Amino acid sequence: MEYLATFYTHYGAVKFNKHCDAERVPAKLMPVPRELSANCGLCVRFEAPAALKPSEHEDMEHCYAVDERGGYTKKED
Repeated sequence: MEYLATFYTHYGAVKFNKHCDAERVPAKLMPVPRELSANCGLCVRFEAPAALKPSEHEDMEHCYAVDERGGYTKKED
């Protein structure tokens, strides 16, 4: 499943992206899509078997599931 995580700070987004790389999780640091709002303007799009809880990751604002049409569904903490 593909997810998109938004962050409160640039540092949090970069740190999470590096964590994904270290864990061999396919991930990409990118600008936040226009239809979503984020404090820092960066997000990480990644693949995982389940959504992550923002409370478990420093600086993560929200986690969204990405559907096959490119839409986003916010995952609740």
